[in-house]
Amino acid sequence: MDHGLRCWKCGVSLADYSLPLRRLEECRGCGAELHVCRMCEFYDTGVAKHCREPVAEEVKDKTHANFCDYFRPTPEAYRPGDLSAADRARAELEALFGKK
Repeated sequence: MDHGLRCWKCGVSLADYSLPLRRLEECRGCGAELHVCRMCEFYDTGVAKHCREPVAEEVKDKTHANFCDYFRPTPEAYRPGDLSAADRARAELEALFGKK
């Protein structure tokens, strides 16, 4: 079943990943960790702690795996405009050639 998830960093489809995502699950395209704030439906830079879940503990690094029990992956996580040009280029190269 295609859940519509895409990697938050490179945008590669995660349709063949089973849910729930494991804490240390990584994108096969770019190697980014997937159980991260940036991949969660509660991630929102417009609110305190960048999280709309009121009781979740603050996670400092939004791009590395965490233990948040409120994590819910969202299909809207990939936002190419949120990455710098250098980050986009790096993600595209990693997706093309694989992460070292």
